[in-house]
Amino acid sequence: MGIAQPHGGKLVNRSTNKNYDNLFSVQVTADLASDIENISDGIFSPLEGFLLREDFEKVITKGRLANDLPWTIPIVLDVDKETATKMKDAKDVALSVNGTNFAVLHVEEIYAFDKNATAKGVYGTTDEKHPGVAKTMSMKEFLVGGKIDYIERQAETPIRRYRKTPRETRELFEKAGWKTIVGFQTRNVPHVAHEMLQKASLNTHDGLFVNPLIGKKKSGDYKDEVIVAAYETLIKYYYPQNRCYLATLHTEMRYAGPKEAIHHAIMRKNFGCTNIIIGRDHAGVGTYYDPFASQRIFDDYPDIGIGPIFYPAFFYCKKCLSFASERNCPHGQEFKEQLSGTKLRTMILQKQSPSEYMMRPEVSKILVNWDNPFVD
Repeated sequence: MGIAQPHGGKLVNRSTNKNYDNLFSVQVTADLASDIENISDGIFSPLEGFLLREDFEKVITKGRLANDLPWTIPIVLDVDKETATKMKDAKDVALSVNGTNFAVLHVEEIYAFDKNATAKGVYGTTDEKHPGVAKTMSMKEFLVGGKIDYIERQAETPIRRYRKTPRETRELFEKAGWKTIVGFQTRNVPHVAHEMLQKASLNTHDGLFVNPLIGKKKSGDYKDEVIVAAYETLIKYYYPQNRCYLATLHTEMRYAGPKEAIHHAIMRKNFGCTNIIIGRDHAGVGTYYDPFASQRIFDDYPDIGIGPIFYPAFFYCKKCLSFASERNCPHGQEFKEQLSGTKLRTMILQKQSPSEYMMRPEVSKILVNWDNPFVD
């Protein structure tokens, strides 16, 4: 076994030094700008731009592209009728963020779409209390498909210092001599239970690729800067430096549960991972998904090209005097130190350090000393 082949067999590169002057310009959000950069760098391979209608409809209904390659999250640009008309006439359109043109979209197709069908196909619900559904319902009425050319990188900021392209991570894995690489997706600071999952994987694989998601999240999630600082500290004090690599993934959380688990796996495959840890209620929100739906969906994708790793939930057993799971610990609930996200959040807001069985003290110190580590 070696480093995983890119999804679709080829790592996309849409960066260019061409000069596109005097084009009609369309403003996009910072999160969409990050995803355009992800297209350019091959993180979204095999996509070379925004989905055309046939691909979009197959993704919504089948969780695959028109060529039957697994793909579950639509990467699209939505525009209103007036903008759609101008783009149709222009063909080549500049994409702008914060007043700066950074990419060009070669318009191939403009089409209407069904928001309810889109929400149901991606999120499994049309309930607008779901953050992904709410975003879908707020989209403009037309989608624009076509390849992109990426011209100007986003300005370097402290939060981007760990951003890597698939070409960079693959080179690093090759240099380290890793043949089997386990990816770990997270939007949280590390609990000891997360650490146990990661280290269990290191027992049987060459390297661990910790890849926190940096981007728009819902209220109550941890802030990006807090997640990065917490993982920097955990890796410094508790991981062998030649077995673990930290890099950030700049995209937004969709909270699409099982469909997003497949999307997360594809991106880590493009980074070079051979495996990915898929946890309980991966990419879930509220009670919209069965806790193990994100694991079962991999049965529908035997051709995905990256191996999912499923673990039971870990806890600390005061009788065993070790971290354990339901599979290997026979003791009752009175002996189990369980991790409660709600309890942990309350303690942090009250500036109380969590138990060392819940979180490493060095990580706890970061959270307790942060003014407010949560997204408002």
